[in-house]
Amino acid sequence: MVLDIDTPHGPAKAHLHLVETPAAALVLGHGAGGGVGAPDLVTATEAARSLGISVALVEQPYRVAGRRSPAPAHQLDAAWTAVVERLLADELQGLPLVAGGRSLGARVACRTVEATGALAVLCLAFPLHPPGRPEKSRLSELDAVSVPTLVVQGARDPFGMPPPGPRRTVVGVAGDHGLKSDRRAVADAVRTWLLDSSRLQLERKE
Repeated sequence: MVLDIDTPHGPAKAHLHLVETPAAALVLGHGAGGGVGAPDLVTATEAARSLGISVALVEQPYRVAGRRSPAPAHQLDAAWTAVVERLLADELQGLPLVAGGRSLGARVACRTVEATGALAVLCLAFPLHPPGRPEKSRLSELDAVSVPTLVVQGARDPFGMPPPGPRRTVVGVAGDHGLKSDRRAVADAVRTWLLDSSRLQLERKE
């Protein structure tokens, strides 16, 4: 099911992958130049649904409009928040929210935790810094997140490897920024983290 959702910066799309009697909702955003069909987003969706978690993959307005260059951060954040609010008011109503995304989408999810009320954040290939520019660190965006966070990162990611933190788990897997080399490892990391009831307070499902 695909929904068209109005935002302050144009229409977005939400690709819904719902399950019966869901335990929670996982809402994920895409990378800067990619879409919701990225391998790691598909893998995370399958892992979450296998645990009884409904998933929504959000297409930002700039991608819906056919542009590849991302909108400014404040526009991305506002559009994302509008989509999440709309989903939580209807299709995902009453469900504990895990927010996240890959690369740029992960940054958006981190910056908007308070606005969306997410209980946890899933970051796939978080772009810690531009390739070859470690001095341009974006670690502050991760450090500002006060809820449990999982970062799944390619061991050869040119965007860097974030450090673990008090509420941040970092799992390194084979591959680079695309997280395509070992999709099973990505799935295992996501499943293990989502199953941790001490983090997400979700009922364990076999």
